[in-house]
Amino acid sequence: METNKDVVIIGGGLAGLAAAIHLSKMNLHVTLIEKSSYPKHKVCGEYISNEILPYLKWLDADVSELKPAHISKFEFSSNDGKTASAILPLGGFGISRYSLDDFLYQKALSNHCRIIKDTVIDVSFKNDLFTITTSSQILTSKIVLGAFGKRSNLDQVLNRNFIHKKSPWLAVKAHYSGTTANDLVALHNFKGGYCGVSKVENNVINICYLADYATFKQYKNIEDYQQNVLYKNKHLKSVFKNSTLLFDKPLTISQISFDKKQAVENHILMIGDTAGLIHPLCGNGMAMAIHSAKIASESILDYYSNKEMSRIILEKKYSKEWKKHFGKRLFMGRILAQILTHKNITNILVAITASFPGLLPIIIKQTHGKPITIK
Repeated sequence: METNKDVVIIGGGLAGLAAAIHLSKMNLHVTLIEKSSYPKHKVCGEYISNEILPYLKWLDADVSELKPAHISKFEFSSNDGKTASAILPLGGFGISRYSLDDFLYQKALSNHCRIIKDTVIDVSFKNDLFTITTSSQILTSKIVLGAFGKRSNLDQVLNRNFIHKKSPWLAVKAHYSGTTANDLVALHNFKGGYCGVSKVENNVINICYLADYATFKQYKNIEDYQQNVLYKNKHLKSVFKNSTLLFDKPLTISQISFDKKQAVENHILMIGDTAGLIHPLCGNGMAMAIHSAKIASESILDYYSNKEMSRIILEKKYSKEWKKHFGKRLFMGRILAQILTHKNITNILVAITASFPGLLPIIIKQTHGKPITIK
């Protein structure tokens, strides 16, 4: 049995890696456990709001080195092809998870984080100490951060409420070559879902869509589904017709749950999608994941620097901060998702926002934050 006296992080996505960099930068001993190797592609919209840039700069993670696409415009289309557009209030950038995750992984290594390639199969808490069991070893730690993604076997081990409900959503993502605007993130509605299209580094187009499984399963394969459902939106049809697939085949992930989750469960501080997943139509999940790592890291540092601070206070503090920054965003995301799955309401919304251009940026602000400030 190995002991890590400070922090063990389960999961090495954006949230897990950002927390590892933050905590190690402040001289805590960090062990991160990730089941996959880097670099790797992930199902993701791959657009990040500029609100996160001050924090990345503080982490000494200058993403400009990756030459991301700079995005300043937003366009939305309904299933019948009507469009509305706006300038993004803060702007953002497009970067693949393949590049960004590996970039942060290398940064964590340079900060002397210990990163283990393994699968966690159990986490228990007793006598103010965690025991983390992997496929090959057992570790103990004072603090555990849960960064194991949207849905994991660990959610079942921890008996989290949302895991017992079937989700109607699946997501599909692939990279393409083609000609779309470099500075635009577009969201195209179709029957049973919506699709995001934007550039990432190296002039590559990322296309990622969320689909209703009940509709999807009526077709024999992804290509058949896209041609019969997504192509009903003329803008999506044009995107696909004028783009060439760069992957062997699209990536998929099913059982995506947008149900409420707890930011702290079994005394584990949850971050990123593990704490709460915003609908992709809001285009801000990556920024939220990284921001949640900052909130958790600062809470942990306060805990270790203040001997009077109990675990209960730590957990309450983190839960309060998480809700303060993300509660409203997730609520608005759920409302927008309900609106955009109704054809007639979507058409009305597009018509209104097209007639009143100032309205769309106001809606966008409801699911985005202000530039992050550093203590």
